[in-house]
Amino acid sequence: MHVTSIKARSSYTQKGEACGLLRPCQALKSALSCTRLHGSWSVNRAATATRVATGPVVDAPPRTLVPSGGDPWEDEKWTKYKWTVYRGVAYDLTPYLDRHPGGRWLLNLAIGRDATALFESYHLRPEVAVAHLKRLPVLEGFPVEAVPQAPRPNDSDLYNAIRERVRKEVFKGSEVKGAHRSGSEGAALAVLSYAVAAYALYTYDANPLTGALLGLGGAWIGLTIQHCGNHGAMSTNPIVNNLLGLTNDLAGGSSLMWRYHHQVSHHIHCNDDALDEDVFSAFPFLRFDDRLPRHWYHSFQHVYMWVLFPFLQLVFQVGDWKALFDNRTVGATMYGASEFERKTVIAGKLAHYTLLYGLPAILHGPSAMLAGAAGYLFTQSIVLATTFAVSHNISETKSLDPGPTRDNLDQPAVERDWGVQQVLTSANWGGDVGNFFTGGLNLQIEHHLFPAISFLHYPAISKIVADECRNRGINYAHYATLPEILSSFVRFMAEAGAAPQKPVRRDGEMVMLSKL
Repeated sequence: MHVTSIKARSSYTQKGEACGLLRPCQALKSALSCTRLHGSWSVNRAATATRVATGPVVDAPPRTLVPSGGDPWEDEKWTKYKWTVYRGVAYDLTPYLDRHPGGRWLLNLAIGRDATALFESYHLRPEVAVAHLKRLPVLEGFPVEAVPQAPRPNDSDLYNAIRERVRKEVFKGSEVKGAHRSGSEGAALAVLSYAVAAYALYTYDANPLTGALLGLGGAWIGLTIQHCGNHGAMSTNPIVNNLLGLTNDLAGGSSLMWRYHHQVSHHIHCNDDALDEDVFSAFPFLRFDDRLPRHWYHSFQHVYMWVLFPFLQLVFQVGDWKALFDNRTVGATMYGASEFERKTVIAGKLAHYTLLYGLPAILHGPSAMLAGAAGYLFTQSIVLATTFAVSHNISETKSLDPGPTRDNLDQPAVERDWGVQQVLTSANWGGDVGNFFTGGLNLQIEHHLFPAISFLHYPAISKIVADECRNRGINYAHYATLPEILSSFVRFMAEAGAAPQKPVRRDGEMVMLSKL
């Protein structure tokens, strides 16, 4: 990730660029200066007063001696390494790429950025993971100060307490054998069986109804097996996880783009108006945050959003192709994406277009195909949009008024309590039934704290999280049913659309990590 070059202004400006959204912040005038170097952006943070969080120290193993200085993304002495940064130390991941237990695709997300938050939120046993890091080459003289610092989950007392209880009470030490990544086999079989049956009906008679039934299958895939597979949470075997993750491509998305925008941007910086792609990627059509500029039509967004939601899948198509050529999603640059991963995007799109459009057109003609495809696209889009949107866009998770959630998000990203942020900015609804049909996305708080744990364990984990939050006086938002939280979402969208724009008060915050 890189920081866009900007000049501080008295208020936000909004401008669309090839790489995404650039939003200058008035707080940057005195706290952050950015210099463009050969098409890349390096950060001079000497003027910032960023708190350096304490944490476990990773001892330096046999070191790789490399001349100091330079730009880490452009200078040849650094680009020849698959580098990452963990707690202020730069490592060369090259020797570990093919030995990572979670597979290369997950480790690729760490390349070219500070991966501390990714690293710490994905391991139930951080002491074991740190031991692996100690065996990697350390890049001496690497310009760590030029790399935007990531949050540090292991500095959160709340997160550490919850994680320790989960290990002892839910897994009873069995996580050492991968129990936390197991247990979803039956759910995967159910989802795939339904999808295959729905597609058989669709090819037998392409029409709006069979298209809608197939759309439910596509949404179910998106919510469950692709989601957990791409998180590495469906199996202890990375090949199985990758194959299940690729079902996203068959359903019309892109597993590669999803891994970067969802895990690098959204999960690490949940509800941050500058760093979480889900907050600003729908702007200017929808205003999900009152720190974004307000246009007159946003007052009606809670009404017209239902007209936009059915086209979400088509938006994915445009965004995926654009990201492939730009080498970045709106919120994250794909520094570590391999050539093979890029080829999966093209192969997946061709397979999706053939299955949804090509074969039905041959069997039933263009008119029937278009009617059936419309049923698929609209149904899948509405289910995905409503299910995802309610998790982070209600008054408890994105407060328009002063309070704990607003106070947390107003802090610089590196100063927040990461565990508290994930709890305050996420909301749950339903229970075991919702968990099965949404792949654990109804228990969003637990998913954000433990993205690498199989969703079937979330109901048990939720009891621990709720208990710890109650003991510490931290709000834990839970709704009984989907209709209840959906009603809260609609109210929030009406309020956010009418609310005046509020200034950002995060002194020294990096506004948008992107590369032109």
